[in-house]
Amino acid sequence: MTRKKMTYNAARDHMMPGDVVAFGGRGSFAELIKFGTRSDVSHVAVVLKTEILGNTSGRYFNLLVESTGSNGVATVRFSDVMRDYKGEIWWLPLNEESRDERFFETAFFDFLFLQVRQRKDYDLPQALRAALDSLDALHGPGHNRQDFARFFCSELIAAAFQAGGLVDGINASEVTPIELCNWNIYAPAYVHLKGSMRKRIRDFNSLEPGARIRVRREPQR
Repeated sequence: MTRKKMTYNAARDHMMPGDVVAFGGRGSFAELIKFGTRSDVSHVAVVLKTEILGNTSGRYFNLLVESTGSNGVATVRFSDVMRDYKGEIWWLPLNEESRDERFFETAFFDFLFLQVRQRKDYDLPQALRAALDSLDALHGPGHNRQDFARFFCSELIAAAFQAGGLVDGINASEVTPIELCNWNIYAPAYVHLKGSMRKRIRDFNSLEPGARIRVRREPQR
């Protein structure tokens, strides 16, 4: 089984820093990304837990670190996203081997917090080029050189994973949301939190980081 369903309230206590959250949006830009990558995934973010300052009861917030067209690189409360988001939301827990043997959490979050502090903007041109998978083999208009002056969502997380030692040898500026979900760094099952159960993450957890599943296209008749 590669997918199970849970409510956010049931899942929140089990979420760990560095877990990925994937989204299937319904706006025009989200549909463009899904069309370009032939997937149901249009956006990704990463989990951060933070304790409430001065609180001794163990209460905490689940925050997400993400890069969006409206805010650039920023943090947002996960519960607010669950309430307001129109579309699918999936939680992708890192597997124990990835977390225990290769993941340097401090370096990972130092990288992310630096981008938040610098208020890095969203990189729309690179996001669109990364989605043009069919041109990458030719290094044509769809090929990105790695550039962290701005970030699109999956580029930000891929770069942070590289900074934290979880992956290496990748071009983070070429990683699309669905490709991040394809990497074999996750637990065997991802968790459906919101939206249509007809939507799925294709080829979840199936590839070495940096490998690319070619975009599936219908044969010409």
